[in-house]
Amino acid sequence: MNGCEAREQGEYLIVAVSGEVDLSWSSEVRGAILDALGKNNAVLVELEKVSYIDSSGIAALVEGYQTAKSKGAKFGLVSISSAVQAVLELARLDQVFPIYADVQAAG
Repeated sequence: MNGCEAREQGEYLIVAVSGEVDLSWSSEVRGAILDALGKNNAVLVELEKVSYIDSSGIAALVEGYQTAKSKGAKFGLVSISSAVQAVLELARLDQVFPIYADVQAAG
């Protein structure tokens, strides 16, 4: 089941995404990430429960990263699933995004 929930933890607003992030769902994920960046200058996207992500989902993450960078906000990915990790590595985006094992590791 697809889901996107935001919660505060320390200085971060965490957007926890679950399910399959494809064209039918990525616009909601994009909106949730951009909304979080509008509310907080430190945002993490938790991807532990994402079972599939396509290029539209990756584009939502890239847009979030670029938006954060343009406004000097902190942005990163945490607890990424193996399915997401494989796509990020394939696109070599694992070398672009700040990726943390968990929220505590993000500092």
